Amino acid sequence: MNNDNPFIIDGRTGAQVSGQSRVASTLLSKVLLITSLGFLVTSFGVYLAPVAFPAGSTLICFIAVFGLVFGVRATRKTPALSLSLFLLLALLFGFIIAPEINMYLHANRSDIVFNAAVTTAVGMAVLGIGAQIFTFDYRKVANYAFATLLALVIVGVLGMFFHFVSPTFYSWATLGIFSVLIVVDFMRIRNGGDGATGVELALSIYLDGLNVFLALLQIFGGGNRRR
Repeated sequence: MNNDNPFIIDGRTGAQVSGQSRVASTLLSKVLLITSLGFLVTSFGVYLAPVAFPAGSTLICFIAVFGLVFGVRATRKTPALSLSLFLLLALLFGFIIAPEINMYLHANRSDIVFNAAVTTAVGMAVLGIGAQIFTFDYRKVANYAFATLLALVIVGVLGMFFHFVSPTFYSWATLGIFSVLIVVDFMRIRNGGDGATGVELALSIYLDGLNVFLALLQIFGGGNRRR
């Protein structure tokens, strides 16, 4: 059947589109479930940190986290192990961010933590919905976003020694870059995952959301966050 009219879909094409939509919907549900579980484990890690996180072990946890990121991808053919490594990573991140969160809690500024968490959740939901509605070349946008992120990391490292970067600028730049990456990752899911597993996609969105949360924590905290 020759179908030159783009607004007419024959039975075979319609079935294919419907099938792709069901696959994307199932993948999205799986990713959101794993991501939510990851944030829950991170919250537990924050709670557990005062008794389970030895002072001075932040660097060790960071090194372990980087190893676990590669571990999740290396074990992609073993979903149960990959998920276990992801949850361990989420727990370690809870240990890592606990000191900053507890700083606000001990200063009776739990509202800052709450507002950052709620804004992150709502923002991710809005960006996720937008990614299902709008269409653009997300792969090209992802390349630009990663290049900008790399430049921001370099600027941040140099800023540690020369102090030429405003913390406020760095926080807003981090927020902007990872917000774009959230859209990109949700569009990858909409496209079927581009070969990534559900755990790998959940890891990407988890890291995006965590960085957005930390940026908002610093923005909402303002100059009081280091007191």
